[in-house]
Amino acid sequence: MKRIIDTEKTPIKLWLDDIEPGAMEQAANLANLPFVFKHVAVMPDAHLGYGMPIGGVMAALGMVVPNAVGVDIGCGMCAVRTSLTDISTEKLKAVLGRIRKTVPLGFKHHQHRQDPALMPKVKDGRLEDLAIVPGEYHNALTQIGTLGGGNHFIEIQKGSDGHIWLMVHSGSRNLGFKVATYYNRLAIDLNRQWGSKIPARWQLAFLPIDSEAGRRYLQEMRYCVDFAFANRQLMMKQVQDALLAVTTPVYFGETINIAHNYAALETHFHKNVIVHRKGATRANPGEIGIIPGSQGSPSYLVRGKGNPESFSSCSHGAGRRMGRKQAQRQLDLAGEQKKLDDQGILHGVRSRRDLDEAAGAYKDIDEVLENQLDLIEVLVELRPLAVVKG
Repeated sequence: MKRIIDTEKTPIKLWLDDIEPGAMEQAANLANLPFVFKHVAVMPDAHLGYGMPIGGVMAALGMVVPNAVGVDIGCGMCAVRTSLTDISTEKLKAVLGRIRKTVPLGFKHHQHRQDPALMPKVKDGRLEDLAIVPGEYHNALTQIGTLGGGNHFIEIQKGSDGHIWLMVHSGSRNLGFKVATYYNRLAIDLNRQWGSKIPARWQLAFLPIDSEAGRRYLQEMRYCVDFAFANRQLMMKQVQDALLAVTTPVYFGETINIAHNYAALETHFHKNVIVHRKGATRANPGEIGIIPGSQGSPSYLVRGKGNPESFSSCSHGAGRRMGRKQAQRQLDLAGEQKKLDDQGILHGVRSRRDLDEAAGAYKDIDEVLENQLDLIEVLVELRPLAVVKG
C-alpha cells in the first residue's frame, strides 16, 4: 500500500502514487456512501470509470451498486499452457489467420446461432423468470465465442517457464451491457422514489440485496459472469484448434479463468459484505490470478496473498494512462509500431485509430506489479509473440 487518505467518511487506501483527479473524486464518492464498509481500496492500475474508478474495490453492507460492477459484467481472462516450447513466425502468422476466420472480432457476431449447450445454466431459478436474459438469449447465441473490441485481445505468448501460452481477454458482450443498463436505470428510479441522499451525479445508484430488484440483479449478474466465461472458453477452443491445424502434436494444460468485473458476497473483517470489484482481480491466499499487460508488454500469472487491506484483491491489468482519443491524438504511430516490431511481436497497430490500444496508452506494467507485491507474488511472466485485437 502506498498511502491512506482519511479526509472522507471512510478511509481510501491506495496502491499507487499518482491517480488522476477524476478517479480520485470517484474514490472519494465511494468512501462517503452510507453503506460502504471499512474502507475503499484502489489498485495500482486505477483510472477513471463510470461512477467507480476502474481498479476500485468496495465492500458494501447489504447493498449492490450496478455501476460499481460496470457494463461488461464478468469481463476477465483465460490462460492455457501448451506443451510447445517454441513456434516459428510463419506458424504464428498461420495461427492468427485461422483465428480471424473462426473468432468474430469487434462488433461482429457469428452468422448462425451456436449450440445452446454452450450457454450457462441459471443457478437457483429458471431462465424464464429473469428480466433481461430471456429476451437477449437468442442474440447471445450469436455472441458466444466472439471477442468484442476495446482492450479485449487474444495473445500467443512465451512464458518464463519455457512454454508457449494462450490467453484470451473478453467479457459478456451485449448481454452484460443490457443487464447492467437495465438495473442501473432501475436503481436510479428506485433511489429517486426512496428519496436517496446520494447525489445522482455520483452515478452510484444502489439496490438492497434483500429487495426483489437487488436479488434479480445479482442473479442476472451471475448469469452474465458465467456467460463471459463460456464466451472465453469457446474462443480458447477455437485458438487451440487453430494451433493444432498448424502444428502437432500439442497438449494443453488446464484453463485458468478469472473475472474482474463483478460483485460477490464474501466475509471480510468478520463481516458478510458485498465486494464490488470493477477492474480488480480476487487474490485469496494461494489463488492463481492473471494480470495482463498491453500488446507490447508482458502479462503475468500471479498467486494471491489474501491481503485483508485490499479485500483480497489485486489489479486487473496495467491500467490506462491516457484516454482512447488522447492516445490517438498524441501517440506517435511509427514509434509505437517500431517498439512492437523491434520485439518481433505480430501486432494489430496498423493506423492511428489503433493507437488507443498501443502500449504507450497504458501504464508501466512493471511499476504496477511492483506497487502490489504485498498483494500477490509473480509466478510466470508471459511475453507476447502474436496479438489479435478487436
